[in-house]
Amino acid sequence: MAESMAVSKCGNVFLENEAEANKYAARCLTACAAVGAAAWLLNILGIFIVPGMIMNIAMPVMIFFYLFPTLICKLTEGKGRWVKYAVLFCGTVGVFILSAAMPKHGVLAWLLPLMLSSHYYSIGFTRLTLVVSQLLLSASIYIGMYFGEWDQILLNAPYYVGERVIDGKLLLDNTLFIIVPRAGILLGLSVICTTLAKRTRSLLEKQAKDSEERQRIETELDVAKRIQADMLPCIFPAFPGRQEFEVYATMNPAKEVGGDFYDFFMVDERHLAIVVADVSGKGVPAALFMVIGKTLIKDHTKPGTGLGEVFAEVNDLLCESNSEGLFITAFEGVLDLVTGEFSFVNAGHEIPFISRGGMAYEPHKIRPGFVLAGMEGMKYEVGHFSLEPGDKIFQYTDGVTEAQNKGEMLYGMERLTRVLSACGDKPPAKLLAAVKEDIDGFVGEAPQFDDITMLCLEYRERMAPAKE
Repeated sequence: MAESMAVSKCGNVFLENEAEANKYAARCLTACAAVGAAAWLLNILGIFIVPGMIMNIAMPVMIFFYLFPTLICKLTEGKGRWVKYAVLFCGTVGVFILSAAMPKHGVLAWLLPLMLSSHYYSIGFTRLTLVVSQLLLSASIYIGMYFGEWDQILLNAPYYVGERVIDGKLLLDNTLFIIVPRAGILLGLSVICTTLAKRTRSLLEKQAKDSEERQRIETELDVAKRIQADMLPCIFPAFPGRQEFEVYATMNPAKEVGGDFYDFFMVDERHLAIVVADVSGKGVPAALFMVIGKTLIKDHTKPGTGLGEVFAEVNDLLCESNSEGLFITAFEGVLDLVTGEFSFVNAGHEIPFISRGGMAYEPHKIRPGFVLAGMEGMKYEVGHFSLEPGDKIFQYTDGVTEAQNKGEMLYGMERLTRVLSACGDKPPAKLLAAVKEDIDGFVGEAPQFDDITMLCLEYRERMAPAKE
């Protein structure tokens, strides 16, 4: 199946090339028609010394055949298996007429069909053009002896006048000294054209295979992107039956897949956990490591297990399977919905912002611990603070503060603080939208170099304690 698709892909590439080659050949022949028309005019003015009757008959016919391919390409847009044969037929007939009318002037024109045929990247087509050109070249010179411009070089009489006399010796001389040498030259030049066609065809086939491979990779990355997006909680409101809190989060990857992740889940009936983390590196390796890290953190966060112990266990497990030397900065917090106590652990991550009662957000100074997957046997300190109904927590990854504009200026903590302070009364979803809008306005058209992840948790009301 894959091989069949590859063949189909190459076939499509060559069909597209044929259409472009047909248009290119038509333009070249149009230019040749213009040159022929100019030569015709110069002959009328007496600058070219060619018998007028020959010129007046040959040139209109030749110009017609040179212009006809343009009409064909306009009607067909250059598409169709037969078009290239029609275009080269017209070009070859035009050269044949020129060569028959003016044998000593038209010999170089026989290079035109060969050169045009090489643009189709088909050795067989170029060889077919050579055979036809050789036959018509010979025929045109014989015909030219009788009806075309008299070749004085062949007669060995520079100022010959009088009736043409064609005898056996003249025909033999014409064959040996005119047709054979010119045919040999045309054959030699055809080697260049066939070599060019072969080499370019090989490059085009390689390009088609590379394009197919890129398309396959892009398809797989698109699937991976969807899988990664499905792994992150993305249905909001996340807990429609809970009135005690509201949580909202977004993740915008810099590439097809990202290394940032967020999560939120109920540890038990009264404890809500939030996680925001950032894997070092970008692309697929970071995304795979992100899946492992997210899964381990969620699986080890259990009732009765301290967050310090969770991160210590996750860190050791990540160190065991980290041949690429990646690491994770992570922040996890657990909110007690009854008391409002917020416990957290920080493994080298950004500091959170807190808004008290809808007031301006302020950064909460905490000491970050060591990153996850950096070194085995690490201990992680757990911090605590209390939240009251109406308080909110904003957490993010460094893709926010390190977003750059075209002048390579960083978005920075100061600007983030200013935007958050102006949005203290906004609910989580509108807050994150306002921050992202400000980041986009700052960055402008500059490319995004890092994943941008944000999470906001609002503690709305205390949960009633369970009855014993």
